[in-house]
Amino acid sequence: MGGERARAGKFVYFCAAGLIFFVLSGCMTFKTEFNESTSQEVAPEKASKSEESTPTPAPTACELLLRSKRFLNRGDYAGSLKESQRVLSMPGKHSPKDQALFQMGLIYAHLDNPQRDLGKALDCFKRILKDYPKSPLAEEAKVWAGVLQENEKLSQVIEKSKQVDIAVEEKKREKAR
Repeated sequence: MGGERARAGKFVYFCAAGLIFFVLSGCMTFKTEFNESTSQEVAPEKASKSEESTPTPAPTACELLLRSKRFLNRGDYAGSLKESQRVLSMPGKHSPKDQALFQMGLIYAHLDNPQRDLGKALDCFKRILKDYPKSPLAEEAKVWAGVLQENEKLSQVIEKSKQVDIAVEEKKREKAR
């Protein structure tokens, strides 16, 4: 009896550990995280003049995605969208464009986003399935696309139901006269 409960508990811990690993293994490395955290702690007046005169290198796709996630976590949907779009505009096939599209889909679908657009979210997820079918995010995009399509169908059914209710009420009023 106790063995089955222990196995179920181990499975839950294994799933949680897998999820944490998946989230943390994105494209962020410990080195990138360490460099960002230490660069934020340095006071601006302590920066050398040679650093001020040298142009800063363009951010990498991984850095842009990390910024996008931070903006999303803060509720800055426009900023998050802008950073994700910058990743999409980067040249090359090896940039994480599938991750940028996924991030954009989440931004467009987010409940708190004032510019929420489920159609655009669905387009982002479908584009992942079309352009990046072997992406690790393809299965999640497929699920999101399915949920958004079902939501669209339910919205249409609700709208038709409202129209039927209005028609029934009008007929009731006509009969009452």
